[in-house]
Amino acid sequence: MAKSALKFKDSVAQYERIAAEVAARRFSGIYLLMGEESYFIDALSDQLAATILDEAARAFNQITVYGRDSEAGQVINLCRQMPMMGQYQVVILKEAQQLKGLDKLALYTQKPSPTTILVICHKEKNADKRSAFYKGCAANGTVLESVRPRDYEIAAWLQQFIRQKGFTIDPKALSMLTDHLGTDIAKISNEIRKLTVSLPEGTQRITDADIEANIGISKDFNNFELCKAVVTRDMARALMIAEHFARNPKDNPLLLTVMALFGQFKELFVVNYLRWLARHKGRPFPPDTELMRILRKNNTFVIGEIKQNAAGWDNRKVFNILGLLREYDAKSKGLGAGGASDGELLRELLLKIFLL
Repeated sequence: MAKSALKFKDSVAQYERIAAEVAARRFSGIYLLMGEESYFIDALSDQLAATILDEAARAFNQITVYGRDSEAGQVINLCRQMPMMGQYQVVILKEAQQLKGLDKLALYTQKPSPTTILVICHKEKNADKRSAFYKGCAANGTVLESVRPRDYEIAAWLQQFIRQKGFTIDPKALSMLTDHLGTDIAKISNEIRKLTVSLPEGTQRITDADIEANIGISKDFNNFELCKAVVTRDMARALMIAEHFARNPKDNPLLLTVMALFGQFKELFVVNYLRWLARHKGRPFPPDTELMRILRKNNTFVIGEIKQNAAGWDNRKVFNILGLLREYDAKSKGLGAGGASDGELLRELLLKIFLL
């Protein structure tokens, strides 16, 4: 089956629209929540379970079944039942990708009961959009297609997520979170929930000190600070951070560090190339607003720093560094590492960068 062309931002928009409709009690008869990213599936499933019926009615008219323990016929029979003393009954099918005979649910999705709200949680992958089951869900209900974010998409989502909770976050604090937590949205949202509860009353801005105090990520020894030390050619500082990483390899995997450095130098390369085009081809150098789009950044302060750092690097050297980072990306995955530890490989990589 072809990979979905849907972007992460489209999944976010879908999720927010459906969540708003549920909050306003505008319900569909069927919800198909499907895809690789489980966070939005779980969040909508939990919201529906808590919203459609009041607490008293849930005891009689809400049931949760699991795909691995059920068959399509059993789910259909549950959906055809009449609610007890209420307008709706709610049937929540979790782990639907494990349901025996999933396609047979088309017998229900093509002609659903007006008194049943069926919530189908189909994780790990999308349901087959060519199937009668999917087409019935799309025609008679609401479909969420939940796409996993790429690493460059997570920062903008996280910033918006934090803003919705009534906070702003400093660029360094944002980088610390994304470098440390990656693209695991469920883990990120859980850490943000714990962080916002722990902050002193009246706090509106999240800083690197808040991240260090409440999540345990060092504000002095992290990928943000390492990248800063490397691009400003502070060799002693970079090697000091690398030594800290070597002592704490589980918290600072080499793969994430290499990815962070690659992203940093790729940005320098792009800015320098655009400057070259401006000097030699007569193309106007993009304004900061356009650079924000090109580099996928969301504030002009970061753009200013990138432009300043790029001016200190020749693109031939940057190109060689990108090649080195590809080599050490493979070594971080065990290819040609020769048994060296992450700490040894990182120190070796940094020395090569500084000596180029």
